[in-house]
Amino acid sequence: MKRPMRLMACLCMWFVATPLLGGFAAEEKKLIDMTYAFSEHTLHWPTATPFKLEKVNEGMTAQGFWFASYNYSGSEHVGTHLDAPFHFAQGNWTTDQIPLSRTIGPGVVVDMRRKAAADPNYQLQVVDVLTWERRHGKVPRRAIVLMLNGWGKFWGDRKRYFGTDQPGDVVNLRFPGFSKEAAEFLVKERNINAVGTDTPSIDHGPSRDFIVHQIFGRANVPIFENVANVDRLPPKGATIYAIPMKIQGGSGAPLRIFAVLP
Repeated sequence: MKRPMRLMACLCMWFVATPLLGGFAAEEKKLIDMTYAFSEHTLHWPTATPFKLEKVNEGMTAQGFWFASYNYSGSEHVGTHLDAPFHFAQGNWTTDQIPLSRTIGPGVVVDMRRKAAADPNYQLQVVDVLTWERRHGKVPRRAIVLMLNGWGKFWGDRKRYFGTDQPGDVVNLRFPGFSKEAAEFLVKERNINAVGTDTPSIDHGPSRDFIVHQIFGRANVPIFENVANVDRLPPKGATIYAIPMKIQGGSGAPLRIFAVLP
């Protein structure tokens, strides 16, 4: 009787494990990584310090086990990152002061790819938000609003992504962003949690006063920039999780952002 009992036990374990493993695979398909990997090739603002990974140890030790360790450095505002309100609003939240409840929320993806293709310096308007609402319903309370410009296809190509590939050149920047009016509307009329974009900045390239940063900063609205894979999200229904490095007193931080699809 022992052999049939063992067989029965194995079959029971198989029937239990198979749905669980299948469930894990299904859950993995619902996760969208929206962060670009950090490396020496990571794009950064023309005046910012690039990301650097410096080897400290890498190899077998005298005791016979593997050991690897590195130092890293660079600007807070490099690659996929968060802009804290303090970045453009004195006295408002620094990176470590932002509640996690403000970096998690229902995703709203406003697709501006056609307009951005026609005008690389396009600014998202209030009418674009209202058009989205006519199709998908009102922007939900505490939403994370993402502007989809199709800029992800330029990632890795500094000239096409920024409009210039010259170090320190902030005069010839060219990419889409939010308009002043849209920023004020989202803050005053829609009570959003955060905003993000697949471009280098929430302000469009030609901006000199970074007024959109100022508006969101004064309202304690965190900003996510250089967000990856925005095109893989539906217009609504996904939940966004944006977890920054908790830098005390920081004006920003590297960001691990991902979405859970409905």
